[in-house]
Amino acid sequence: MADKRQVITVMKGDYPVIQLCEALDCARSSYYYQSVRQEDAPDLIEEVEHMLMRWPFYGYRRVTAQLKRQGWSVGETVVRRLLKTLSVTRNVGRVRVRTTDSNHNLRRYPNLVRNLTPAWPDQVWVADITYIRLGLQFIYLAVILDAYTRAVRGWHLRRRLSQDLTRAALRMALTKGIPSVHHSDQGAQYAAGDYINLLRSVDAQISMADAGQPTQNGLVERFIRTLKEEHVDYTEYTDFDDARQQIGHWLDVEYMTERIHSALDYATPAEFEAAARAAQAAPSLIYP
Repeated sequence: MADKRQVITVMKGDYPVIQLCEALDCARSSYYYQSVRQEDAPDLIEEVEHMLMRWPFYGYRRVTAQLKRQGWSVGETVVRRLLKTLSVTRNVGRVRVRTTDSNHNLRRYPNLVRNLTPAWPDQVWVADITYIRLGLQFIYLAVILDAYTRAVRGWHLRRRLSQDLTRAALRMALTKGIPSVHHSDQGAQYAAGDYINLLRSVDAQISMADAGQPTQNGLVERFIRTLKEEHVDYTEYTDFDDARQQIGHWLDVEYMTERIHSALDYATPAEFEAAARAAQAAPSLIYP
């Protein structure tokens, strides 16, 4: 049976799997069972992930039926195993959740931080949104960092991608300081009137990366990668409240006060910021 499956895998680019299974007297369920177990069907995994993004309440029967409607020859046994894998694994498949919606008619602002190297706390804040798998669904995290100290100024976690997500993170950040410049992408969440008005109320300048240029917000992108590589990929969340508690602990405690940062001369963000503010507060020395 293993040899038959191998032959089908090699030849399925030239012939339909159903014909190969019939010619080799191999049950399709057996072939797909092994194929998914060996992670030989990334397209199927991606299709299921996209389906769950649209219909997160679907169980294995509906997922199986929908796959068949879309032309997949797959049985319930394979789908149940795949759903079980997806429910506990955050790095399966190639699905990418879009968090930036730049297709809007709201005002866009120029990039004010191009070639700028921040030199003091609260000179520049950078903001972004990411997604995190929770079982078969995704939850969304908005974060705001101080570009000089790398300190987390604000964050908020929600079940849905909405403007309330970014506003809540900004309101938290504004309890800790006021930025000279706030930098983000051109997403609707950051261009929305309520968000812009909050920034204007504290006289912050508004800066946005050019459309389609994520590297212009690279600092917070790298932070999000660190969050996922050092925490999310190694953590299981029982539910949304557990995710909020564990992610909040990593952001507020582990990252801020325990994790040393190479860009901060191997100090923690909290230590680096305390030293920077102490230097700001020290009187200047005037020599005769």
